[in-house]
Amino acid sequence: MALVALGWFNIYAAVYDETVSQSMWDLSLNSGRQMIFILASVVIIMGIIIIDMRFYEAFAYVAYGIILVMLLLVPLIGKEVGGNKAWLGIGSFGVQPSEFAKFITALAVAKMMGSVGFRMDNLKNQIVLFGMIGLPMVLILFQKDTGTALVFTSFVLVFFREGMSPFLMIVGICAAFIFILTLLIPNQLYLHGGIIIALTALIILGKKKFKRIAILSIGALIIMGVIESVDYVITDVLKPHQQNRIKALVNPDADPLGYGWNVTQSKIAIGSGGFFGKGFLRGTQTKFDFVPEQSTDFIFCTIGEEWGWFGSAIVVILFMAFLLRIVFIAERQKSRFARAYGYAVVSIFFFHFAINIGMTIGLFPVIGIPLPFFSYGGSALWGFTTLLFILIKLDAHRGQVLQRL
Repeated sequence: MALVALGWFNIYAAVYDETVSQSMWDLSLNSGRQMIFILASVVIIMGIIIIDMRFYEAFAYVAYGIILVMLLLVPLIGKEVGGNKAWLGIGSFGVQPSEFAKFITALAVAKMMGSVGFRMDNLKNQIVLFGMIGLPMVLILFQKDTGTALVFTSFVLVFFREGMSPFLMIVGICAAFIFILTLLIPNQLYLHGGIIIALTALIILGKKKFKRIAILSIGALIIMGVIESVDYVITDVLKPHQQNRIKALVNPDADPLGYGWNVTQSKIAIGSGGFFGKGFLRGTQTKFDFVPEQSTDFIFCTIGEEWGWFGSAIVVILFMAFLLRIVFIAERQKSRFARAYGYAVVSIFFFHFAINIGMTIGLFPVIGIPLPFFSYGGSALWGFTTLLFILIKLDAHRGQVLQRL
């Protein structure tokens, strides 16, 4: 409730114009429409509470199939908003199926994990699970919504919690780390370094330790492969606007009036707030539209500018307490279905929280995902509300489950 209330006030602050008499309840403003979305969320909460807890597990696969069909329809009959064709609707009203795909995919994944005899270390199960999160990812990518598609990678944390070897996650993190470093430092340095490390390992370990030598050699080849793929991915795979976002991450000062504009203005807005901020409705960077998408993707700029470091810290602390509370709820579940769903919930929320704030301060590329409960938008708020309160419903009836599986 605190996060939703703070989000509503900051949405109003982001669009406030002191030269015009405006009310927070004015339906012509984002803040007025957001209040309608909040009230609709209350109706959603009541519906979730009324529905029997067994419904969510019983119809998880059915809902998963329906959402895949909806995602397939978006590129065909959907409407384009903000450069992304990700909406289904009639007239001015529309919904974004990708926002609902998150909690539905979480339910489907949790149901599979909760099935009798399920083992996370089984290769077949791993392939099926990665396929389940991969399908909506691909369909969302067709909508040009890379940010939402990347959210589904957070399910790897659920797989790890339920018994998957950390090897794949470590390899993925290392590959991403090397990819980013390759953008910062010339390729030849890494190529030579990888070869030298591999040769040094061969000499030190000796002929008897063939397995270790082979592993290190393969690792060196993978490193060089990642390095060599960077140029191809940047120039041939990514689209121009995505290339610019990577460039802005690496060096936003190279083109502060071009591709570096969004990140530069975002950091100026947050930094200008100082310790206690400029005060409610007194932000200048947001009032004069220097910051783009200031009531949606860049809502944290309004927080930083008007409430300063102190207010930003309070928001971060609230989010951390919120996330830790979800982890606690997930851990006390007696069924694997509820526990896996709980970890899916915290993984999705954490991804949104970390990436959204990180991109506004230049730690991550701008990929366009909302800050939960803060960013303006009905689909996002309803999706997050449903995601959270299904877990609360499952937790409320955990006593009916006889044992942990």
